Amino acid sequence: MSRSIDSLIDTLEQASQLPTKRRTVNIDPTVDALASALYETGALPDEVVRLVNLVTKPSHLTQAIVGTIIRHLYPATKVPREALLQVLGCLGHGELKPSLSSQHLLLRWLVMVNNVLEDPALLSQAYSVLFNLLNTAALRPQLCHLLALITRRKHVRPFRIQALLSLSRHTGNDPALTGLLRVYKSYYPEIIVGDATKGRASSFKHPDPQWRSQLEEIQASHLGERDKAATTRNKFQMNHLLGKQINGQRRIVIPAAHTLQAHESSVTLAEIDGPENLAKNLDKIELPSQLIAVLADPLLQKLMALKPNNEAHMRVNNWVLSCLSDVSSGNAGIDVLLDMVEILQDYVSSTQLLTPTLLHVFAELFQIWDGSERREVILDVLSYLPLSNYDNLYKNTLGPLEACILDNTAERQLILLSFYTALLRRWRVIMLSANDPSALPLPSVAKLVSHVNLLCLTISQTSPTVSSLLSIFEFFNCAQSLLGIPSLSAAALVETPPPSLVYLAHFSHSPAVVSSLYSVVAGFKRGLEAAMTQNLARTPTQRESENIRTFNGFLMDICNCIWRAKAFGTTDANARGCQVSRVVVSSLQQYLAAADPESPLSSAFDVSHSPALCLQSLYYIRGLEDTAVAEKDGYLQERHGGPVTQKSLVALRHRGGLELSWQEYRLGVLRHLEENGFGGISTLMYNTMKNLMQAKSS
Repeated sequence: MSRSIDSLIDTLEQASQLPTKRRTVNIDPTVDALASALYETGALPDEVVRLVNLVTKPSHLTQAIVGTIIRHLYPATKVPREALLQVLGCLGHGELKPSLSSQHLLLRWLVMVNNVLEDPALLSQAYSVLFNLLNTAALRPQLCHLLALITRRKHVRPFRIQALLSLSRHTGNDPALTGLLRVYKSYYPEIIVGDATKGRASSFKHPDPQWRSQLEEIQASHLGERDKAATTRNKFQMNHLLGKQINGQRRIVIPAAHTLQAHESSVTLAEIDGPENLAKNLDKIELPSQLIAVLADPLLQKLMALKPNNEAHMRVNNWVLSCLSDVSSGNAGIDVLLDMVEILQDYVSSTQLLTPTLLHVFAELFQIWDGSERREVILDVLSYLPLSNYDNLYKNTLGPLEACILDNTAERQLILLSFYTALLRRWRVIMLSANDPSALPLPSVAKLVSHVNLLCLTISQTSPTVSSLLSIFEFFNCAQSLLGIPSLSAAALVETPPPSLVYLAHFSHSPAVVSSLYSVVAGFKRGLEAAMTQNLARTPTQRESENIRTFNGFLMDICNCIWRAKAFGTTDANARGCQVSRVVVSSLQQYLAAADPESPLSSAFDVSHSPALCLQSLYYIRGLEDTAVAEKDGYLQERHGGPVTQKSLVALRHRGGLELSWQEYRLGVLRHLEENGFGGISTLMYNTMKNLMQAKSS
């Protein structure tokens, strides 16, 4: 078993106090073991502090050992404030300071861990200290890189600009200084003029991409997803990567958001570092000159949402049309369109706006798209389609999208169903947030649901699996929720699920599917009743009346099967006999009479016999018997031997078994199903059967 990092640090700390010749053991294997352990698991905060102290304080460790430790100093979580202070305090000249080589490595390390600091503001507070070290040539490249990362508008002062210009002239236009000057110029372009920034400049790339990848793996294994996401991107800071490569190639370049006319008293986006600062200066912030940066800059997106600006939207539209012109002329291909959609994803999700101009991108894309490449991004953007005329929407967007995606496989059909579910959810939000919902094209919602009904029916036949049916009912659950919006009278036009699909799921062997179906049916029942009550003064259309009659039919059939022991019956009002042919029903009756004369077909699908519910019913009765045994000191004359019926409960009671009425048993099964996550069954029964409604209200 390998030694722990703590014990390895203990050994090095002891060895650092002794000259090499006085050590009794060779510490090189310890250093190698420590480097390997740090590479695999990283160092915890306390270990980072100890290692930083080890390499920054005077000791007898060789430069090679110090360099090895610094190069392998992977923090497993955040870099603690104490370690950062120790590094900043060791910089500069002095007898007790580390060598310039060590300082160079430490500055390089700060550049690489800049995004995982516990207290990033500390670097900003030490800006003057770092800036004053630029005279040291050995540290200058890494110092300029670090300063470029932490520089904000408040740091750019005339005396610093003058100092940089002077130092640049004396060093023969050092590329690192030129690169830092360009960062300064982005804040005050009218001040820094001339040839100072025209020479060769450092690009300030990450010093070691492989080191960064290993750090991300180590951090991912220690941090939760929430912390990981927080370290990835701060939504209240500008995106300083704009103007650089997108997806590793220069197919599309979004300019960075710079405020070219900034002055000493103005407030720019570059100075905003948090929500409080944004709210405080909202009315004072000057818009950047490159408003097209709103496509990918999270902070500018927030500003545009709080202070809408038509010019920004116009520039976005013009940029899109320009890119489309390149594609149409043959100067660009599908890669540009896909990159464009990827860039638009952030913008659309932030603004919740997918304009007709942006839809032109998809009209062009659908002509050459294979339906697979970057599909998730494309569907995510299209889920923000506006609630508009359905016929036009299907003709121009939804129809071509289906033509690209569908390939006669259930997998692609389910992908499309997931997209339509997301789209319907967004439309529901639009309807709920509208000041006047009646002004919206509400019939489009009903048409969308009717169209997806056919897709769901197809999926139920091509892939009647549990997961597929649950995905279908996820869509219908969203559709039935529309009926619960009181202000949307036209929502009554939303069609109920197709009967064939309902009956297929009703006879499923999965209690999860059956519960989901019954939950959806119960939701539609409540919604239709509310819509009919709201629209008493209006005569329903023929289609609405047929929709309600169809719904009442499978509602009655479900209750006949589960609760009333009248499976496949047609004598009750609205009953359809589950749309099973009388010839088939007669054959089933003859078969069952020969196989089990005590079990008629009419009760073959109740709570005790249904393929989906029989096991849960058995668990319930066994649980009652186990409880009775425990209460009676292990004595129960007889246990129930098979599916529970009203007759078997009476016989069981006479033979010394459980004393349980048929109604108590069925209510108990409903409670048991609800407790085990199948609440849709009890929800439907309590909302449909009159005797259960009264029992629940009492």
